[in-house]
Amino acid sequence: MNNKFLISILLVLLIPAISLAQKGIIRGTVTDAANGEALFGVNVVIEGTSTGAVTDFDGKFQINAEPGTYNVQASFVTYRTVTIEGVKVNAGEVNIIDNISLAEDVAQLGEVVVTAKAIRSTEAALLAVKRKSPNVLDGISSANFRKIGDSDAASAVKRVPGISVEGGKYVYIRGLGDRYTKSILNGVDIPGLDPDRNTLQMDIFPTGIIDNIMVTKSFTADLPADFTGGIVNIDTKEFPEEPTFDVSIGGSFNPTMHFNNNYLTYEGSNTDFLGFDNGTRANPADNFASEDIPLYGNVIGRPDSKDGQKFSSILRDFNPTLDAMRQNSFMDYSAGLSFGNQKALSGMTLGHSFSLNYKNNTRFYQDAEFGRYGLANDRSTNELEVRETQIGDYGTNEVLISAMGGLALKTANSKYKLNLLHLQNGESKAGEFEYRNRDQGANFDARQENLEYTQKGLTNILLAGEHYIDGRDWQVEWKVSPTRSSITDPDIRFTRIRDEGFDGQNLTIGSESGYPERIWRYLNEDNLASKADITRSYKFNGEDAKFKFGGGNTYKRRDYKIENYQIIPNGVEITLNPNVMFEEENLWPADENGFSGTRYEPQFVPNNTNKYDATINSSAAYASNEFAPIENLKAIIGLRTEYYTQSYTGLNQQGLLLENEQVLETFDLFPTANLVYSLAEKQNFRVGYSRTTARPSFKEASFAEILDPVSGRSFIGGFFPDENATGDVVWDGNLRPTYIDNFDLRWELFQERGQTFSLSGFYKKFTDPIEMVQYVQIAGFFQPRNVGTGEVVGAEAEFRKNLSFITPALENFSVNGNITVTQSKIEMAPNEFASRTNNAREGQVIENTREMAGQSPYILNLGMSYADYENGLDGGLFYNVQGPTLIFVGIGNRSDIYSEPFHNLNFNMNKTFGADEKMKLSVGISNILGDLREEFFQGYQAQEQVFTRYNPGRSVSVGFSYKFR
Repeated sequence: MNNKFLISILLVLLIPAISLAQKGIIRGTVTDAANGEALFGVNVVIEGTSTGAVTDFDGKFQINAEPGTYNVQASFVTYRTVTIEGVKVNAGEVNIIDNISLAEDVAQLGEVVVTAKAIRSTEAALLAVKRKSPNVLDGISSANFRKIGDSDAASAVKRVPGISVEGGKYVYIRGLGDRYTKSILNGVDIPGLDPDRNTLQMDIFPTGIIDNIMVTKSFTADLPADFTGGIVNIDTKEFPEEPTFDVSIGGSFNPTMHFNNNYLTYEGSNTDFLGFDNGTRANPADNFASEDIPLYGNVIGRPDSKDGQKFSSILRDFNPTLDAMRQNSFMDYSAGLSFGNQKALSGMTLGHSFSLNYKNNTRFYQDAEFGRYGLANDRSTNELEVRETQIGDYGTNEVLISAMGGLALKTANSKYKLNLLHLQNGESKAGEFEYRNRDQGANFDARQENLEYTQKGLTNILLAGEHYIDGRDWQVEWKVSPTRSSITDPDIRFTRIRDEGFDGQNLTIGSESGYPERIWRYLNEDNLASKADITRSYKFNGEDAKFKFGGGNTYKRRDYKIENYQIIPNGVEITLNPNVMFEEENLWPADENGFSGTRYEPQFVPNNTNKYDATINSSAAYASNEFAPIENLKAIIGLRTEYYTQSYTGLNQQGLLLENEQVLETFDLFPTANLVYSLAEKQNFRVGYSRTTARPSFKEASFAEILDPVSGRSFIGGFFPDENATGDVVWDGNLRPTYIDNFDLRWELFQERGQTFSLSGFYKKFTDPIEMVQYVQIAGFFQPRNVGTGEVVGAEAEFRKNLSFITPALENFSVNGNITVTQSKIEMAPNEFASRTNNAREGQVIENTREMAGQSPYILNLGMSYADYENGLDGGLFYNVQGPTLIFVGIGNRSDIYSEPFHNLNFNMNKTFGADEKMKLSVGISNILGDLREEFFQGYQAQEQVFTRYNPGRSVSVGFSYKFR
């Protein structure tokens, strides 16, 4: 690499918008109208001149031209020539011609003439890709992002039929939850900010750096086998079509949450606004090995001993704040910066892009309610009995910073890509609750204070290459992607003060109400994913065919531990202010002899069952053949094999050390067969079968116990056995992967301007499905378990239709929607069926089947959009609802828990204005109907009782962006 080339690269990186002083640029893409694939070697010229270019293997071209208005002509042997009229070129600017589509000239019809305006508004290439795809897929492209104006991937993907976005972040497909939906970035599996989720947090990706978002709903052998509902793939841009330099700011106001003087928070660190703690919440015993932490039993009565002084020093290093404070809350706000460009360099093209985004969101939930109810011992009683309730307020403040940079280099036959991504997320919580315990003999009231902070970080690198041999006959792709992610919960503080009748009298802290706790949780995970794909294009029966084969490997290693302390205020006068426990005069030793005062008891010494190291290694190989056995019929037959191992190091329930114990080992074959019959040029009928899997996560395949302090509920790892009061084993602790057989039928119709209509039917058979079940031995604990066998039968209708067929006056309006109806069934394992039978109410008939947890019986997405690109105005009204869904399975005297339908109606509008439409104003309203988030215990002929209830309120958002280039 010579100095000239190095200097050229530096200039492109340092100056994001280099332009030619006198000339302008025409850039575009040429695709095959039959299948949407890029056409290599197309001659694109300015009509009447010799000025032009030849498309590369991506179908891309660039022409440098003097300012003016031209006709651009694209021609290729055996294809009809297309002429685009009225292409305007301005000095120093780029004019993009999206999706020039060439059709074969079988009837020798000659030239096709279209206007530049018309070609910019078409989605022909994406429709052709969908029509000819071996998978059932849908998506949205960068051309749409420019027209619609959505700011991030979460906003954009909602426009794809069949997609729902949970909490503005996570994608669900066909009503199936996170376990059966998968998100990948640039075709590679990476962990998100929550590594226990299958789906990435979608709102971290600004649309300015995204090339397309594709949603695949059926399996082929080149895809990872651990999905069932579908895969969402986000492809970031390699070569920005035009120089960009965009700045955006935004704000959102929720009347019930913002500028509220009752908002709850607490004093954190001075770097919380950057998404991480600066050490203010550090564990006071961080510098000591666990065996060197002095215990109270060794220092009682000996405050002046060496261990006594060490004990006193550690105690005084605890942050003394336990009480939440009320103050005025601020509104949500955000800011973003992105730039990118591409530059031709002596036979090569260099592209770069960068984005930096900051979000700060505040939530305040008043009168939030968490409950626990159970079945009465008397089987003649149908009504559920209260076990405990918790009602109060809590506030959260969340910061999310995302930074992404990319470099791409294209030569005549190869392309290389380097992407770097870093995410930083911090969230603080503060809550005050009135807690009531009525759990079968217990009867007390208490005031509860919760203070929490969670910080998450993720750094990902992607290095990828793409090579073409013999034109496009051979294609070789490879990708290597390491990721480092971490989660730290520094100093979770939980305090419960007994206060009968909440009159502030006779305040106590004891074992029945629970001693205060201080908790530190640490998670570090390393992930290395690599894959290679080789495609051979050939002819079969005179038609295009493809043979594809390849493989990959994913290695993950997780280190996890929890260190928790009980805080015992021995001899300390308790008041409504829990901070008094850490006042100097109340800390041990509060007397000369060292027998009283607030002290700590480390629960992780000498043995910590909440500490484990685990590894996953998954190797895969596949082969797939796509060919046309007869006219109008395409077959895609493939086989994938995956060898998967998971190992665990940590203490088990009996305190025995498992040293790199292999807890899962599977070698699986995943066959897939898809048939696509072309009923007409724009109609398909699809039939498909595939076998896929859903494996337990690190957290699920463990002995960990993880508390959610706000709700008081705990997750318990799937390796813990469980038994009922009579000693019958209801779960053996043998957690296994789920296997799913998928059958799909689909009829689809494609029309102009992105209009589609489809009808689908699907059947899924689940072997050993994993569901969250309530733990019998400990109330308020929830555990992943295999629950028997299950099946889901469903039908789905999708449509996207422009309303101009009613009247031309509605040309700018369109409607889209997705309706999915499913019926699910689990054939219960014998222990669950016996448990339900033994706890049945009088007159209740227990069947050996029930509905499947996590599967909504229906999902409805409807939207009406308005798009007037001439005037830079677009917007829409979008509605989403999912039916009541079983979320936690009951067992023993625990009843089932269901989520209530949340009727979510949102509105957004975007307007571009100013010179060259460089400014954009966005307005949105979320949860227009003001619905509540609710989950309920349900019993036989019993009134529903609250499991979770809170009010998300309505939000009004305003955003502004400016394009400098």
